[in-house]
Amino acid sequence: MKLTRVLPAAAVVGLLLATVAAVRSNTKKPASVPVAQPAEAPFNSYIGGSGIIEASNQNISIGTSLPGIVKTVAVKVGDRAKAGQPLFQIDDRELRADLLVKEAALAKAEAAVQEAVASQADSRSQYDLVRNNQDSRAVSVDDVQKRKNALGLADAKVFSAQVAVKAAQADIASTRSSIERLTVRAPMAGEVLQVNVRPGEYAATGALSTPLIRLGSQEELHIRVDIDENDAWRFKPNTRATVFLRGNRDLKTSVSFDYVEPYVTPKTSLTGSSSERVDTRVLQVIYRFDRRAIPAYVGQQVDVFIETPETPTAGAAAGGRS
Repeated sequence: MKLTRVLPAAAVVGLLLATVAAVRSNTKKPASVPVAQPAEAPFNSYIGGSGIIEASNQNISIGTSLPGIVKTVAVKVGDRAKAGQPLFQIDDRELRADLLVKEAALAKAEAAVQEAVASQADSRSQYDLVRNNQDSRAVSVDDVQKRKNALGLADAKVFSAQVAVKAAQADIASTRSSIERLTVRAPMAGEVLQVNVRPGEYAATGALSTPLIRLGSQEELHIRVDIDENDAWRFKPNTRATVFLRGNRDLKTSVSFDYVEPYVTPKTSLTGSSSERVDTRVLQVIYRFDRRAIPAYVGQQVDVFIETPETPTAGAAAGGRS
């Protein structure tokens, strides 16, 4: 008797739960609102491309021609460096010790020149005493020839000693040049964008994934825009272009055409690494703008829209031919 009452009640409860679940599943969820609206092209006909902001003289990766332990770093991020200004210095104690040895070798070579010159003068005076003597009874012909040969040998020793001095001077100049190269200087005026080296760290030579110091001029900024090779034929220089900062489409500015790099290159992922490559190839176009126009930073990615001449549709083109 109790079972016949429980089963209908359970069926009714199950039906109610199923009805509630069905109603909730059919309820429309509110559309998610994006944090930032995407940029919209201000032109009817355009090419869209991604770009990266760089310094007007490109981003110069500073390295060192000689490896070693960093002794001092003379700049910090944000400093304005002048052309030729020291940026950092490699430990030079070993080369300076070597320089002292070579300077001592030069002093020894110069002393050898003085000794050779004195010996040359003695040999010349000995030969001068007999060179014009016509009496073979006073001085033998063999003795005259020996003194002449001795003078020739003395002349050769003077020349050899002088060459040794020049070689020692060249060694000193080479070492001083190496010491000078241990001080890495700014190749041109610009702002220090990054400092990735500190005193006590080892500075390696060659192309590094992370440069020791990154330098660039920010008086005027450039944008390197990647245009897909399929749209390259549509690009026209000196047409209008607008750049939008990612994250806020209200931050935009017009940019001026600067130049085109005519080599179509494999597209990079814009991470700064040239090894990250994909199958797509792009035409790189450089634009410039005043850094005060928008709050942009070197290395920042942006969206760029470039105006293009409007092309007729396929139907309009076919109608025109008929």
